[in-house]
Amino acid sequence: MKKILVTGGAGFIGSHFARGLGGAEVTVLDKLTYAGNRANLDGVPHAFVHGDICDAGLLREVLPGHDLVVNFAAESHVDRSIEGAAEFVRTNVLGTQTLLQGCLEAGVRKVVQVSTDEVYGSIGVGSWTESAPLRPRSPYAAAKAGGDLVAQAYAITHGLDVSITRCGNNYGPRQYPEKIIPLFVTRLLRGERVPLYGDGGNVRDWVHVADHCAGIRLVAEVGLPGEVYHIAGTAEMTNKELVGHLLAASDADWGRVEYVEDRKGHDRRYSLDDRRLRALGYRPEVEFDQGLRDTVRWYAANPGWWAGS
Repeated sequence: MKKILVTGGAGFIGSHFARGLGGAEVTVLDKLTYAGNRANLDGVPHAFVHGDICDAGLLREVLPGHDLVVNFAAESHVDRSIEGAAEFVRTNVLGTQTLLQGCLEAGVRKVVQVSTDEVYGSIGVGSWTESAPLRPRSPYAAAKAGGDLVAQAYAITHGLDVSITRCGNNYGPRQYPEKIIPLFVTRLLRGERVPLYGDGGNVRDWVHVADHCAGIRLVAEVGLPGEVYHIAGTAEMTNKELVGHLLAASDADWGRVEYVEDRKGHDRRYSLDDRRLRALGYRPEVEFDQGLRDTVRWYAANPGWWAGS
């Protein structure tokens, strides 16, 4: 039986990934910050370790014997990184390096570093390929880019079998209500107004968490050391268009929307070219409107999960 370590596995994407690992022996390592929730792992057979990927001593205890490590552990909210970047650099750069060194010393056979399209900055037209230059525009994106570069360096310098995935904006159940979809849904369910940055014209590509995790599993199986693989979604749209979908799915109208001052360094558009992964067999399966409706229904049915956030 394959032994898999999922770091950050009590978070939104990590817990979905762990949920899909039937037949494997799964260990979850999570620091349980505000966005980590052990309830996300209910019904998932796993061993749990409460800890930090920056803790080299703990990693020396946990890592030996694992065949695959998938690193979801990260500080990931742009607004929080603007308010204070130090923890983002610590976890996303130093933590990644500490984890990779531990994997190297423990003889882990495969590592997947989970990253983001935000490392590229902003693109006016077209889509980024995996060879596009990194031009991050927020402390969060810069810290993720730093971790990616460390991962590539470990592949080149040490021969560590580590691949990198970069995805578009994720959505689905169990996402902490600071990101736009769960934030808006939970506020609408409370009868509150929702804040739309700037003119609402910023464009994002939306990928359901189930599709994202399927892409990661594929990279874990066949991804090459040091290589980057894009996991694109099924719906590219402006934030204003997204809000229209959310209002319709929540039986609300535009009177509930409040335009607010745009945030600093707000990237205008992201878009990924995912032909490299599609050539390996990846196909997103969750149609956006259905996935969004299912997500809204989940939050409506589980107020106890988010009511205190």
